[in-house]
Amino acid sequence: MNSADSSQPNGFEPELGGIWRQKGVFVDENICIGCKHCTHVATNTFYIEPEYGRARVFNQDGDIEELIEEARDTCPVNCIHWLDYTELKQMEDARRNQVIQSLAIPPAMRRSQISPKSRSK
Repeated sequence: MNSADSSQPNGFEPELGGIWRQKGVFVDENICIGCKHCTHVATNTFYIEPEYGRARVFNQDGDIEELIEEARDTCPVNCIHWLDYTELKQMEDARRNQVIQSLAIPPAMRRSQISPKSRSK
């Protein structure tokens, strides 16, 4: 039995030291340029959010870690990050209220929502 089988806690959740990854992938949508590269590499993890045309994660367990890592490593603006699941939940909650900046602003000048400490992971 794994955590995808039931909504009830079973001890296999990443937060509890289970067998799943100890980190989750997150797209900093303010930095993303919507190139769609990640959606072509890890098709079961990323999609392009229709309102602003930026990448977003829709399934943490959609692809094997190597494919997600390839999408992350080849992102032209480095907007894909691995985060601890507790930090990931906070970032996902904050994303709901974020203001997406225009693609006309160069990525280096946009405000990232990822802390510098998290970017180094």
